[in-house]
Amino acid sequence: MCPDSASSGCLFLVATPIGNLGDLSPRASETISNCDLIACEDTRVSSKLLHHLKIRKNLVSYREENEKTKCIELAKQIEEGQKIALLSDAGYPCISDPGFRLVRECHKKGLRVIPIPGPNAALSALAVSGLPTHQFIYLGFLPKKSAQLKKVLEKWKEYDGSIVVYESKYKIDKTLLSVEEILGQDRYICLARELTKSHESILSGPVNEVAQKQLLMSGKGEFTLVIAPSGYSFA
Repeated sequence: MCPDSASSGCLFLVATPIGNLGDLSPRASETISNCDLIACEDTRVSSKLLHHLKIRKNLVSYREENEKTKCIELAKQIEEGQKIALLSDAGYPCISDPGFRLVRECHKKGLRVIPIPGPNAALSALAVSGLPTHQFIYLGFLPKKSAQLKKVLEKWKEYDGSIVVYESKYKIDKTLLSVEEILGQDRYICLARELTKSHESILSGPVNEVAQKQLLMSGKGEFTLVIAPSGYSFA
């Protein structure tokens, strides 16, 4: 086994704040401080976090565009004894962010991968939504094209649990209209925007009501959408 302070090579999956820097755990800060190298989605974003923590470390870019080749390089360094922390711009690595290929490569080589849990927008939105949490499915970002989006909604229309997705500010209004069209205007949803940030908003209720409220609010920010199973209500 490879504890946090081990001298042998390890990959640490470090969850970083999705908005509020106070959400970074002491364990995450200690892990970042003690690692040999930080692989991050965007070195500029991670540099700001390290500056806040007053930590100086070597950073290497690990993003979607270079993940296929970089995972091999980083796994080799871990195999040689380095402790590497993987950070995404916000939230947990591998969850709609780069990291899967590196984790898989480490497992192929028998290398230890250690999770450092923390902030995650999908689970935070689900927990605060007021919608069923006993069973849920996470679908990541919805397809960009309307036809494919509608196909996904049709596929999961009768799912017995809650559905959690991410959506961009550019598509959120159209996505809500598609949910209303395909799943019905009475389908309960929760729309969480800018979680943990100063302009955080959480709207729960029938999709037609939430969509109307959303039109009156700022369209800026990052959205997490939770869709309840058919027939669910607060009544």
